[in-house]
Amino acid sequence: MWPDRRIIELFKTEFPIVLAPMAGVMDAELVIAAAQGGALGSLPCAMLSAEKAREQVNVIRQRVSAPINMNFFCHKAEDADPKLEATWRQRLAPYYRELELDPAAPVNAANRAPFDAAFCEVVEELKPEIVSFHFGLPDRALLKRVKAAGCIVMSSATIVKEAIWLEENGADVIIAQGAEAGGHRGMFLTDNIAEQPGTFALVPQVVDAVKVPVIACGGIADGRGIAAAFALGAAGVQIGSAYLRCPESKVSAPARTALAQARDDSTVITNVMTGRPARGIANRVMREVGPMSPDAPAFPHAATSLAPLKAAAEKLGKVDFTNLWAGQAVRMGREMPAAELTRALAGAALARLSQMAG
Repeated sequence: MWPDRRIIELFKTEFPIVLAPMAGVMDAELVIAAAQGGALGSLPCAMLSAEKAREQVNVIRQRVSAPINMNFFCHKAEDADPKLEATWRQRLAPYYRELELDPAAPVNAANRAPFDAAFCEVVEELKPEIVSFHFGLPDRALLKRVKAAGCIVMSSATIVKEAIWLEENGADVIIAQGAEAGGHRGMFLTDNIAEQPGTFALVPQVVDAVKVPVIACGGIADGRGIAAAFALGAAGVQIGSAYLRCPESKVSAPARTALAQARDDSTVITNVMTGRPARGIANRVMREVGPMSPDAPAFPHAATSLAPLKAAAEKLGKVDFTNLWAGQAVRMGREMPAAELTRALAGAALARLSQMAG
């Protein structure tokens, strides 16, 4: 038995496991498979248009009757700074020459749209059971509409102060995102990467600071990690990296190889890929230009000039400019269908929890 059933009862899922939303490497297929295994499937919408998000949710609804979590970014959109863009393009110029690309060629702007009125209409229409946000919460009027549509609201906190702010501003569930977690740091009240606590330090302090259920995230990839999160007071876990090598993920072949070869020390926190701190497997551009670079334009504009490099290198089977977002437990990921993996994780966690109780 799960020692804390609040998440299971709130989400109406079989297990207190949330599939992390991983933009760019997954779509409806992985959501469906994780849901079939008993987890809460999350659809990352930050890189989708409103139409595409609607289409993906409809695909999920046709295949499973499980609850859905639609995930959005709510960063403050910043206009591209031509001066910074030019400096950045200059910094990347040697790579353009090496791959025989024209650094002056026009490039489509990077797409990471914050939650807005158009997305809010999609939420009101589709009524996903859960809506989660990254980088804080949207403005009050939009959040009020999301709640009026009957959605449970979750958001990520990377420090206790953010967790308290989220609870005070309407979050029903808080994801405590430790420094080990893959992907973008959900930080919004701090920009100091050096101060980010790890999952084991963060979770109990967040649990003590708020009344809403807390989901542990970061470095959790097996039954032991899940059991440990519950021992620290979490009511659920969010897992991403462990699912990256499932057949239902959209990870490219060269990226799958990099994931399979990753070790405990393969990931770094970098801002060179998008302009905002995120954890991923160190690739060539992260090592040579970063991992943290003062030249990187603001989120998401750093990704714009990298796009042609990424495409050209991937054609050669290389991931030198590909953002391989993954957490520190990436090595523990397994190549098995996502539904099967979910059940294996839950089973191992329950066995470990019953040993601890015994």
